[in-house]
Amino acid sequence: MPGSRASVFGEAEDFQAALSADGVAGLLVTGYGPFRARLTQVELDRLRLLAIEEAQPRIAFIRVPAGMVLVAFPIHGGPSPVWGGTELEAGEMITFGGSQLVHSRTVGTSRWGAIQVADEQLSRYGRALSGAGFVVSPAARRRPPPAALRQIRRLHRAAIRMAEARAGALTDLQAVHGLEQQLLHALIECLSRGSVENETSAARRDRGILARFEDLLAAEPTLRMAEMLAALGASDRLLRDCCNKQLGMSPSLYRRRRRMQQLHRALRDLNREIASVSMVAKRYGYRDLGRLATNYRAIYGELPSATLRRASRPGVTELAVGRPRTKHS
Repeated sequence: MPGSRASVFGEAEDFQAALSADGVAGLLVTGYGPFRARLTQVELDRLRLLAIEEAQPRIAFIRVPAGMVLVAFPIHGGPSPVWGGTELEAGEMITFGGSQLVHSRTVGTSRWGAIQVADEQLSRYGRALSGAGFVVSPAARRRPPPAALRQIRRLHRAAIRMAEARAGALTDLQAVHGLEQQLLHALIECLSRGSVENETSAARRDRGILARFEDLLAAEPTLRMAEMLAALGASDRLLRDCCNKQLGMSPSLYRRRRRMQQLHRALRDLNREIASVSMVAKRYGYRDLGRLATNYRAIYGELPSATLRRASRPGVTELAVGRPRTKHS
């Protein structure tokens, strides 16, 4: 049954958890200060829509759900994330096929939308509406006809507004069905016309290297960089080029920021009665607690001890129609 959810987030971990069903496997905030993001998710019979407004720079590691196609584009005239090193210009969108692995990063305030649809269903509708030659490449940058892109944005915005006005179930099923049909037609118009820039083999190789780098960082965080390079089968220069282009930073800096994030999550989830900052810090290889406190405060806006005292207080607010906003605890 069609439904929707609108949320405002003050914790990156909660934001990532809310996007896990959409394929977000990891999220690293690269800016400083309090985290803020707004997310609206709309579930229709054949389509899943997202509208996202983010205030902080971040890097997300995305595994597109198997059997799905992800279509992303800027909304509200705001900047869009950089997808696998590809910066979208005004009038463009990007597509990724099921099980594709990609890093998406923002460099500041970002407003973007996305549509997910089953690849078999999209192909079936596409062939019926535009002919037997309809094919969606696994990864491609697209510039649809301007009128078609305006139409998809208009319909996407209408669906998001409908969802925000009727949080929870979308009760006018006839209107929802009609809107979904228009969205499918507009989506196929965007994907079947205009120019297409398919991903190069080098870009596909780079995405694969960074996906394996993510797996190594998660499974073997204490490996030395030389050991990681050997496991990746990549040179130091190649990994550095991949990281600078797709992550916007060096491999060593990305690794350090991920380790700080792991420490933050551990402190947030531990019971302060049985744990101390020094105990958790040592687990993640930190020995200089003074330097740790300075760096930690610059990123999270508080000392590690303050995070531990808060003891897993969530930072998500649900927006419910007809009721005041409430903060779950």
